[in-house]
Amino acid sequence: MGLDDESREYHRADPPGKIAIETTKPTNTQRDLSLAYSPGVAAPCRDIDEDPEQAFSYTAKGNLVGVVSDGSAVLGLGDIGAQASKPVMEGKGVLFKRFADIDVFDVELDTDDTDGMIEAIRMMEPTFGGINLEDIAAPECFEIERRLSEEMDIPVFHDDQHGTAIISGAALVNAARIADKDLGDLDVVFSGAGASAIASARFYESLGVDEDNIVMCDSGGIITTDRVEHEGLNKFKAEFARDIPEGDLADAMEGADVFVGLSIGGIVDQEMVRSMADDPAIFAMANPDPEISYEDAKDARDDTVIMATGRSDYPNQVNNVLGFPFIFRGALDVRATEINEEMKVAAAEALAELAREDVPDAVVKAYGDQPLQFGPDYIIPKPLDPRVLFEVTPAVAEAAIDSGVARTDTDLDMDAYVEELEARLGKSREMMRVVLNKAKNDPKRVVLAEGDDEKMIRAAAQLVDQGIAEPVLIGDGDDIARTVDRLGLEFEPTVVDPSEGELAAYADRLYDLRKRNGVTRREAGELIRDGNYLGSVMVEMGDADAMLTGLTHHYPSALRPPLKVIGTAPDANYAAGVYMLTFKNRVVFCADATVNFDPDADALEEITRHTAELARSFNVEPRAALLSYSNFGSVDTDATRAPREAASRLRDDPTVEFPVDGEMQADTAVVEDILEGTYEFSDLDDPANVLVFPNLEAGNIAYKLLHRLGNAEAIGPMLVGMDKPVHVLQRGDEVKDIVNLAGVAVVDAQNE
Repeated sequence: MGLDDESREYHRADPPGKIAIETTKPTNTQRDLSLAYSPGVAAPCRDIDEDPEQAFSYTAKGNLVGVVSDGSAVLGLGDIGAQASKPVMEGKGVLFKRFADIDVFDVELDTDDTDGMIEAIRMMEPTFGGINLEDIAAPECFEIERRLSEEMDIPVFHDDQHGTAIISGAALVNAARIADKDLGDLDVVFSGAGASAIASARFYESLGVDEDNIVMCDSGGIITTDRVEHEGLNKFKAEFARDIPEGDLADAMEGADVFVGLSIGGIVDQEMVRSMADDPAIFAMANPDPEISYEDAKDARDDTVIMATGRSDYPNQVNNVLGFPFIFRGALDVRATEINEEMKVAAAEALAELAREDVPDAVVKAYGDQPLQFGPDYIIPKPLDPRVLFEVTPAVAEAAIDSGVARTDTDLDMDAYVEELEARLGKSREMMRVVLNKAKNDPKRVVLAEGDDEKMIRAAAQLVDQGIAEPVLIGDGDDIARTVDRLGLEFEPTVVDPSEGELAAYADRLYDLRKRNGVTRREAGELIRDGNYLGSVMVEMGDADAMLTGLTHHYPSALRPPLKVIGTAPDANYAAGVYMLTFKNRVVFCADATVNFDPDADALEEITRHTAELARSFNVEPRAALLSYSNFGSVDTDATRAPREAASRLRDDPTVEFPVDGEMQADTAVVEDILEGTYEFSDLDDPANVLVFPNLEAGNIAYKLLHRLGNAEAIGPMLVGMDKPVHVLQRGDEVKDIVNLAGVAVVDAQNE
């Protein structure tokens, strides 16, 4: 099946189209419906009548954008009309929702009357929090946007103009940085003089490009003052007319630093590229075929050619999805009256800065494990990079506030705002932000036992950059230094090299701890060269506050050294592994999933206490259920007695300050109707969020099923019950997992 047929099938599969409306409030009872509609809805209607601003409190307006088009300039298709453009506008709504959690109504207007279109959109202001104009032909689009921006009190944004300008502007900032050129000195040539080209040229001036250094070409060649006078070019082209000799695109490109293509494919050859200045930037953004192919541009010369296109199969795709969802998100959240130049510049600069940061493993995997590191082949972030939301959006919101177009939240707490944005990407990000913010309040020294692994080094750089921890890398110092240099990381790691360092004191301590367990002094000297033993002793002696290991080891072998050296806490006899699983509106902690094979009542009691403490470190008040295949004595076997006895002890202990019950089946623990309807005597007045499994087999199976089939995000395993903070990663964990567990370890150390 070809792409066209596959797309047809994709769109017409039941239900047809790509979008739908869903309710956000309960609609299960007659009472719910009377609140949602008649007669209850009258009260908010009256309030809005008295104060129109209340519409943002009572309705979805504040998170609703209208994507409006007449279908006169659909990318790659031309003037196909309003009806035929609807799949594109629905697709735009999908991108708004996917990347920034913004709801969309697409509105296709069947008109070629500019005044009528303006009036139709203007009358829809009560419906929307913002308007995204899409695929409207030039020059009408300029007039439509200008007048609507003047006449409406909500943001109006023509993405075809400004989206390309902002994203390519970010690329321009980084291209100049790589080529070591000043923006003000760049000579920039445009091929194309439509909406995108004119908006991009204007925006480059806002970034610092000298207007006298911009040359624009259309199908007739260089736009000069003589051509304006003799050919009657429109006022938008006339804005970029230059008092220079007439010529064609090849003449314009000679000596230029930057080529910006927003025209048609195949009009630039290698000789034209060779005529450009040293280390040129070529943004060939015609779709589907660029003005010159990536391969031809790169092969044209021996110095650095910084190439960007509009295609996803080459590096540096100029993709508008990097802009509009996040710009509107920031504008909506501070109730901006417009999207002004300051907000656009803030977006471009934030994108440029993000491209210079280390790229998450998940993004690398999403793009086929190709290397993604700041340089000529990576000057703008990838569209699937989740960090764009909480890097670009706050910058836009802050610019709106600083420029005076925000109506609310003029004293916006940016840290809290970033937390809100991260929560839109999933509950796990919201939960981890709580812990990471705690960690930043008092960073601790965290030993990374496998410190010469690339992921550990990248995690260490992030821990330093974000102020979460003071990482100590155990490993070969020269290898670590080479990796830091290769990755372009701007930090100086603290390294302990077992092959060179003076480790006698650590070996002596290891010998003291293990001499009655068969370890000789000589063996202690050999064992201390192992990163897991060395890290464990450093933590035990207080030279570090916490430890992470396990990235390149099997879990049992990674856990063994810290258990032997550090051991469990004075009030604990058991360590346990806990996973935090986050669903859309619920968080549960699952224990034990990694350590204890067949725990008795003593172990289950202790595991419950430790897991409840862990939940509180995430600001979650624990409600614990000890699980079994039995409900409150319905089956009496050795297997059911252990959780029943552990739950009884915990309920009878006055020092236990959280509700706990068991034994009970899993659905009893998490379904409110079962708890209240059948087991109203239970000490749990709400569904449990701490689930303690009767054995390792059950815990491991259950958390993996919930993770995969329940679409839950998993954080962990987090080790509880140890005398000092130690966490064992899973082999193959990503950098973000290391950073997250390091944050947990720091909070553990703070609590110590």
